[in-house]
Amino acid sequence: MNFKKIFIYTLLISGLASCTIDDFADDYSDPSKLAGTTVGKQFTGMIMSNRQSVLPSYWDYFVIKRITSNRFTQSVGWVNVENQYVPGSAAVNDRWNNYYNFMAQYRELQKVYDGLTDVKKQDNRVFMIAAATYFYDHTQQVVDLHGDIPWTEAGMLSTNGGDYSKSYAGYDKASDIYTKMLDDLAGFATEIGSLQINPASAVEFKTQDLINNGDIDMWKKYINSLRLKMLTRVSGTSEFSARAKSEIASILSNPSQFPIVADNASNIMWDIYSVGTVIGGNDFRSGLEDWNGNIAGKAILDHMVVNEDPRLTYVFQPGIESNGAYLGLDPLMNPTDQNELVLTQTLSVYNFSTISRNQYFPGILITAPEVHLMAAEFYLKEGQDATAKMHFEEAVKKSIGFYQYLRSISNNAEADAPVVPTEQSISNYLAMDEISWSAASSMDEKLSLIADQKWLHFNVIQSNENWHELRRLGKVDLDFWTDNSNQQNLPPSRWMYPGSEQTYNMENYVKVQPQDKLTNTLFWDVN
Repeated sequence: MNFKKIFIYTLLISGLASCTIDDFADDYSDPSKLAGTTVGKQFTGMIMSNRQSVLPSYWDYFVIKRITSNRFTQSVGWVNVENQYVPGSAAVNDRWNNYYNFMAQYRELQKVYDGLTDVKKQDNRVFMIAAATYFYDHTQQVVDLHGDIPWTEAGMLSTNGGDYSKSYAGYDKASDIYTKMLDDLAGFATEIGSLQINPASAVEFKTQDLINNGDIDMWKKYINSLRLKMLTRVSGTSEFSARAKSEIASILSNPSQFPIVADNASNIMWDIYSVGTVIGGNDFRSGLEDWNGNIAGKAILDHMVVNEDPRLTYVFQPGIESNGAYLGLDPLMNPTDQNELVLTQTLSVYNFSTISRNQYFPGILITAPEVHLMAAEFYLKEGQDATAKMHFEEAVKKSIGFYQYLRSISNNAEADAPVVPTEQSISNYLAMDEISWSAASSMDEKLSLIADQKWLHFNVIQSNENWHELRRLGKVDLDFWTDNSNQQNLPPSRWMYPGSEQTYNMENYVKVQPQDKLTNTLFWDVN
């Protein structure tokens, strides 16, 4: 990895002085304020350093997701081109560098905390639990893109006093990283419930916490819901299956001890409170819409139209020349015909007012629908069909409510008013043959229902999560155009490492080089 870049970045961002917008902008570029840093300020700086991977941004959507996860899940339609299943170097390098810049900020936070007295450490413990939770959430995302990554020894250049020779990090096994994070999160879930936070620390935590605004109950839900997500991700492996079964059962059966994100009021999101600030989602529009990046994919749109999905008019809008008809782009068409169809402006697009031009669109971390779908999967595999059905149907209802919420906070009214779902329309949807839990005759069919609803709920909004679950479950039936110009003629199983690893970290990279192939599956991808 590029340690020089990470070190410079750390110097720039380790002097953050508060979480207010004006002060943040001032402190971000002022290295002279390094001496004034605190655990609370570093905590905010760490979160801010990763904002482009959370808040909808041009960089994240146009440079990265447009040509990777949005296509690999067919959430969008696009004109087929050669080499389209090879993640571009800009996307891979930028996502990698952003994570390691973020890691460097986390290491600075650890460094500041380690320098405190024992009493001060106890006063600031809540910051470290929250920081580790947030860091682990985004570490999982990077592991699920690449597999093994430099981790335990990574981001230590500042801690090592600027000694490059000590700072080239080896690769940790992906399964070992999961084990460490699951161990720590299990500890946090117990510790945070009994944590004694002095009043001054509580006030500072509320001020500096950009995610949950200092709400300890919300952090409990974040911790346990993240545990559910990670445990579900690895539940099919021989190494983790027993642990996953035991811990998921413990979490779901003890809501008072291990609360989870069970309703939309508890969704873990980075909310936007004012438009036009440094942390606003003002460039979401160009990130998703440029180069026809928001065209509806045929499979996902057809699924919603045919089954009269109550979310349809919130998620999509008809093309301006379509006379109100919904039409998605078929991935199996030849590129010439696809281009001609795009130019007709009859293709549907993701809804401007709900999504891409909604300047109050939040940064989404974990939502109630996905948590209920994880619970449905667990209970289905445990033979508790009635409970699984309850969670499945609750997930659908919460997803509908979630998209209604997104539209309700929007400051854009360019799209037509959506059709407001009624109880009857939701019941009718749940009774559709392709949706109905009762109509499914086997566990495999019911697991396919869960997979479909994850795909529909995540779409372009949680793009990477969508791709990870599509690979893990292997149940969403999608047909892809075969790219005969490239050995990678269908979507990959993982991302390769960026070229910077071979340039700056070759001694360690050679140990993982044999597995650095787009066709290699991750350890949890056992389907």
